[in-house]
Amino acid sequence: MTGKSIRIPGPDHPITIAPFDGRVTVRAGGRLIAETTRALTLKEASYPAVYYIPRADADMATLERSTHETYCPYKGDASYFSLPTGEEGKNGVWSYETPYVAVTEIRDHLAFYPDKVEIAVQA
Repeated sequence: MTGKSIRIPGPDHPITIAPFDGRVTVRAGGRLIAETTRALTLKEASYPAVYYIPRADADMATLERSTHETYCPYKGDASYFSLPTGEEGKNGVWSYETPYVAVTEIRDHLAFYPDKVEIAVQA
């Protein structure tokens, strides 16, 4: 037993995941990091929507795995990657590698902090 609480999304804390109908491009320091037409949009409670991009559509060679980790009782353990932009890109990318069942669609996807990258969206 890990001792971590697990919560199920519901009316008090909704989480929805849907395919995004368009293109999402992510750049860091002018360098293309990811480009996809297969992004997912995750909307959680009152937080801003987040685009989750398939790892297969990201240049994983540009990302460096970090030792930083966080925990969300709705999604699980998040692992982090740093961007190739020095200190400002540290821990700029996160991923739920073994997400909870309620959000299993985000497995093998990456999300990016919008203040550390340039995210362009074309619907």
